Amino acid sequence: MLLAVLTSVGSIAQEIKWVTLEQALELQKKTPKKIMMDVYTSWCGPCKMLDKNTFQNPDVADYVNKNYYAVKFNAEGSDEVSYKGKTFSNPGYKPELASRRNSAHELTRYFQVSAYPTIIFMDEKGELIAPIRGYQQPNQLELYLKLFKNDDHKTMDSQEKFNEYYKAFKPEFKS
Repeated sequence: MLLAVLTSVGSIAQEIKWVTLEQALELQKKTPKKIMMDVYTSWCGPCKMLDKNTFQNPDVADYVNKNYYAVKFNAEGSDEVSYKGKTFSNPGYKPELASRRNSAHELTRYFQVSAYPTIIFMDEKGELIAPIRGYQQPNQLELYLKLFKNDDHKTMDSQEKFNEYYKAFKPEFKS
């Protein structure tokens, strides 16, 4: 009870509840929510900054936990992942390179991730909405979290419409 009270007043930093992609897809069957997947590597500096500066932000953590299933995926890892009836692995993975550049995982290639970090957003059925490449500060990520959560992206069929949304967006997360 005390923990809940302290968390609600912001005395204790809330952490994102990370799950695997398979767990998120299973959870979607009972309680539909979109998925936010952090595609990172162990050697990537901006990935570490995203973890430290953005994912540790209490506003980000709270919003993600309420509205998304959060998945952390090592783009060069050795895990086997089932997605859409297929099993993806990393046949070129070399354990001795675990903390350095390694072979790209098949799922990384499937999603056409070409830069780290990339945050992949999926809808309530596990279908790709969009990949967002590069480091995102809390206010930058807030825009995408709310854009996709509210399905506002579905009405954007031009760069101009996105630009209008971007200009009108009023960030609320504290940095």
